[in-house]
Amino acid sequence: MKQLFVVLLVMISASAYAQSKFSKNEFSINAFRNPSMGVEYRHQSVSVHAGYYITAFESGVTTKFFKAGATVWFLPVGKKENPSSFYAGASYLRGLNLDYKDENAVAMEAGFRWMVWKGLNLRIGAIGVAAKGHDVKINPTPGISYSIFF
Repeated sequence: MKQLFVVLLVMISASAYAQSKFSKNEFSINAFRNPSMGVEYRHQSVSVHAGYYITAFESGVTTKFFKAGATVWFLPVGKKENPSSFYAGASYLRGLNLDYKDENAVAMEAGFRWMVWKGLNLRIGAIGVAAKGHDVKINPTPGISYSIFF
């Protein structure tokens, strides 16, 4: 518990520093998996997202969820107007098929977003999904998005 408190304190401190580096607002259309296939809105260093999330907990089997959550952005990298940065987030998931159908789950994820060109960005991270009656599953979370800054 103490380690979690320290991590949260560091993230909040880094987020406060990062506010001066990020554009004030951002709207993203997320085309693949991270955070979901859907939309995301960021204000300074905090964003909210919602969409359709797919993952493969086992080879060849696609598990589908509705996913909504919040993300904190920190430690911006580079001198671009819209810098690459690290992120950490928490989400609510609602199972849409297989063993998770109509079940609730929570997820924690962390990773890095690389601003490739203008609004095009790629993400790589990891997610941990926990649901009652299931083992915690950890998977990679690649993503591709296009963002509009304002």
